[in-house]
Parts: sequence; structure tokens; C-alpha cells
Amino acid sequence: MLAIKGTLGLESDGRNFGGRERIALLLKIGELGSISAAARDVGMSYKGAWEAVDAMNNLAGEPLVLRAVGGRSGGSATLTPRAQRLIDVFQRMEAIHKRFLKHLTAVADDPLSDIDLVRRFTMKTSARNQLAGTVSAVETGAVNDVIQLDIQGGQRLVATVTHESAQSLGLAPGKNAFVLIKASSVIIGLPDDSMRLSARNQLKGKVSSVKRGTVNAEVGIELDGGNAIVSIITIASLDSLALREGTSVVAIVKASSIIVGTFDN
Repeated sequence: MLAIKGTLGLESDGRNFGGRERIALLLKIGELGSISAAARDVGMSYKGAWEAVDAMNNLAGEPLVLRAVGGRSGGSATLTPRAQRLIDVFQRMEAIHKRFLKHLTAVADDPLSDIDLVRRFTMKTSARNQLAGTVSAVETGAVNDVIQLDIQGGQRLVATVTHESAQSLGLAPGKNAFVLIKASSVIIGLPDDSMRLSARNQLKGKVSSVKRGTVNAEVGIELDGGNAIVSIITIASLDSLALREGTSVVAIVKASSIIVGTFDN
């Protein structure tokens, strides 16, 4: 059974104090009175523990750990009241966080899918066209791989990426992915059974909107199946094709103009 998991971190004014690992280190320093003993207890190297303490002290703007250097044991360490409050706040937040994740699992019909969808909504990119799909096939080449993706409505996109990129992204049949297409890379044509093009992607749809500018026009296209994309074409092309809302068109995109990405961390 799949479960939702998440991690909690503390940040203030853009400064990241860290998460559970650093808080656990502070807690053990308070219990054991020694940075080296605390490091051993939480499975952290002595050097890593000292660096973590220095970072937390610097980020807090005031000491969280007071150290007394010297002695056969290497000195001692104590927590300041500020550190104690930080531990308390984190523990309270973590308890709330756990209840939130448990509640999310209970209320969502498909929580993992829903979370992935929210993450897609928050993605920021300059490319106007963002489409989600599933890899259906990968044709491996010496330099470039050809990636086929099934998108909403039964249509298919073909993209060419370097073999190295395909491996890095873990592209394989069944993999969820997304594509980015610049509006200027989308060519608009009128349906014609005799039309023959070298472009691998020829997506059928209808014009949903036309925004006429001085030189260029922005044409929205609703693809068969529900996806929507935008194309930027010249006014001359707009007039030549007599494009208006409801006009049946074909959105043409070269495979090399498609960027493929995944949501893996």
C-alpha cells in the first residue's frame, strides 16, 4: 500500500535552519552535554556535527549551543533557552505535520495523484504550452532517443532528446512525464489529407481564441481530447489561413522543439 510521506524544515527570513536531523542533534546535545557524544548517537560524523552547530548558530543570529573547549573529554556543550524553544516548536510542528499527512491520506480519493497534480500547477516556466503525458515507447539511438508520449484524448507526441538526457530522466514506457513547447514553435495548418510534412507531431483541434496584435497573433487551439495549446503566428499567416474561433486546424510541432521533463526529485 502506498502512503504519503513528507519532511518538515524550519526557515526564517529565507534562512534554512534545517530539519529533523539538526533538531535531533540539538536534542541529543542537550541530553548528553557533548557534541561528539550527540553526533555518535544520531549517526553523524563529528566534523558534520560541528559544522551543523556552527551553521545553526550563524543562522539564528545568536548562539544555540554554548561550547566549553578543553579537558580529556573534549569539552562540554549546553543549549541556550533559544535552542530549547526551537526544539519545542519543531516537535509541535512535526506533530501537526503528521496529523496533516494522515488527514490528507483519509480525505483524498487518490492522494498521490492529487499531490502530483498540485505540483504540476505550481511549476513555473516561460514556455506557454505545458502538457502532461505518459511515455509509451522509447527508441534508443546512438546520439538521440525518440520518445513517444500519450497525452489526453488519445493523441500522441513524439520528442527527440539526447540518449544521456533520456537516461538521466529515467524515461521508459509507463513513466509519467511532461512536455514544454514554446508558442513560437507551434505551426498551424489546415486539415488536408494530401498534406505531407516531415514534422512528427500533427495534432488535430479547433481554434478556441484569437488575439490579434500589430505584427503577430496569439492563437489558442483546443486539441481533440481536451488539451489546449497556444501558437504565435504572423498577422499575414492569420489572414491567409482565415483563422477564427471554431476553425479546424492542425497544430504542427517538430520533435526537436519539444522539451521533456519529469517530476522526480
